[in-house]
Amino acid sequence: MFRRKRLPFELEAPLAAFRAVLDELEPAKAALTDVMPTTRVPGRPFPDALLEFEGGLDRARPLMPGWRAPLVEPEWTACAAGLDEASVRARRFREEAPELGGFEGLIWAVEELLAPLQVFASADERFRELGAR
Repeated sequence: MFRRKRLPFELEAPLAAFRAVLDELEPAKAALTDVMPTTRVPGRPFPDALLEFEGGLDRARPLMPGWRAPLVEPEWTACAAGLDEASVRARRFREEAPELGGFEGLIWAVEELLAPLQVFASADERFRELGAR
């Protein structure tokens, strides 16, 4: 009854490249959120998680040009800037090591580091609007 919109041919390769970028970013983000303690697990050491997060950002960066296409140029530009900003923040946290001061500080740090990557959700939504399944 309802037909799904088909992704334009010229976006098939960019979508695959975008997903490759996400394949590097998602585990990096998960490593960072693993620092949060739960009732059963004390949480991962922040410096270890930060190094893994930076590694994921570094692996994602060379994959970015693969999904640059005119139909998603604004999203690509925002994501490239977000990736750069996340790297700058991570380096700053590693080099300057602010005092987190407990659970609230840890929440703040994780939110600060992940915030620039929210633009990738907008890019994913744009691909969906254009017909990606």
